[in-house]
Amino acid sequence: MDSNDQNFRSSQRNTKRKAQQDDSDESVTEEIIEVEDLPKKRFRTQAPKTKVKLPRTIQVLLAKNREDKDPTGWWLSEKLDGVRCYWNGKSFMSRLNNKYSAPSFFTDGLPDSVSLDGELWLGRKMFQECVSIAKSHDNEKHDMTRWHRMTYMIFDSPSLNMPFEERIEFLKNLIPSCNNPYIELVEQKICKGEEHLLDELDRVEELGGEGLMLRKPKSLYENRRSDTLLKVKTFCDGEAVVIGYEKGKGKNTGVVGALKVRNKDGVEFKVGSGLNDQERARPPKIGSTITYKFQELSKDGKPRFPTYLRERTDANL
Repeated sequence: MDSNDQNFRSSQRNTKRKAQQDDSDESVTEEIIEVEDLPKKRFRTQAPKTKVKLPRTIQVLLAKNREDKDPTGWWLSEKLDGVRCYWNGKSFMSRLNNKYSAPSFFTDGLPDSVSLDGELWLGRKMFQECVSIAKSHDNEKHDMTRWHRMTYMIFDSPSLNMPFEERIEFLKNLIPSCNNPYIELVEQKICKGEEHLLDELDRVEELGGEGLMLRKPKSLYENRRSDTLLKVKTFCDGEAVVIGYEKGKGKNTGVVGALKVRNKDGVEFKVGSGLNDQERARPPKIGSTITYKFQELSKDGKPRFPTYLRERTDANL
């Protein structure tokens, strides 16, 4: 973790602590209830026996950036750096409703009457290879064997019209019954407060993780971007379309020095930091969408210190 990350997080943590101290005289202390202390409830734990026709494609639930929302009592999990994937009962679909040609051994046992939402995942800092495998086709035998390294990390079920806690309880019982070694349920924890959130963020980022996700308790699944799902990172991130290239200088002579991009607000800027040698030699194509991170917006709306993260193949602006 570089000094900029440490200084940024330290400033963030101190600001939150000061705000908590200033408000302590007027605040009301609330007891934090652990999951184990909640009343026991009988949950539906099997897929519907009657045949349910699931939609082939949907608009998946998308997260908003967390601002100053109190995280206490929200569900906390790691933000996986993988490929978003919707199981429609027959096949895997991308956010843009493109089919992923997963081999049969990878999908064996998955339910045909319950939809699943999750990510295809190889591990931390392995996004590009994960994309390469996900985009492979049935006739590419070598790439099909690489699916053995992949895991489908499940975090929700869009077809279940019930609160998040009940959906997770359902999935806890469903997944073992699938007898599929390539699927796994994403771990969810109750967030105990701001300090707990920042400690978890430190832990995940030190392991090479991308950040955290917060889910509102008792929330229903929504087919849109919603404030019931929030992402938490040390840096902000955004998406932009590549509109051109700037020639490299010095050690980057002969390759791309920076990408010229335009974000969804129409703001144009350059992204050079974060590109490796291979990406400079073969940069994302004009018209493609990239993800970048930045510290904050300047007065004219441009991201400060933008850094290239990856090309997005499952999203567009």
